[in-house]
Amino acid sequence: MRISKENTAALFIDMQERLIPAMDGGAEAVQRSVVLLEGLKVMDIPMVFLRQYPKGLGDTVPELKAAMGDHVPYDKLAYSAMGDETIRAEFMRLKEQGIRNILVCGVESHVCVLQTCIDLVAEGFAPLLVADAAASRNPYDKQIALRRAQQEHVLLTTVESALFELCVVAGTDEFKAISKLVR
Repeated sequence: MRISKENTAALFIDMQERLIPAMDGGAEAVQRSVVLLEGLKVMDIPMVFLRQYPKGLGDTVPELKAAMGDHVPYDKLAYSAMGDETIRAEFMRLKEQGIRNILVCGVESHVCVLQTCIDLVAEGFAPLLVADAAASRNPYDKQIALRRAQQEHVLLTTVESALFELCVVAGTDEFKAISKLVR
């Protein structure tokens, strides 16, 4: 399955101030998420941002928040994004617009990210877990989450792979902007 600009959106899960410092590779996941976000903005890909219980876990990390621009994150309590009716409705709206592929990144890989991916599959989406833009406190939890995700028919990708697949060809203004981001 190929991803294209016409049928792809992205989901950024719980990249929050009190969570990221506790993650193994959290800073790297944030950095890769910012690169992904900036690349997706170049291509006008729809994006959804989430925060888990911000009163306790804080706001979106400053690096990602700055890159988000006017996007406002949805707040949730359910681990899976699809467990919140407002967020689920947003995804159903995207589905009506022909969106099938969802690039998913965030924390924690084995909790909110995995559960959301499983539920997206159940709703007829094709989630692609962006492995280098996801993290867990324990690296073994992330490793098992990636394996489980594959067993649940979730594809794995990386930031650079996804961005260049969405570009399709070299030589365009989009390609040039993406090339600068990934260097």
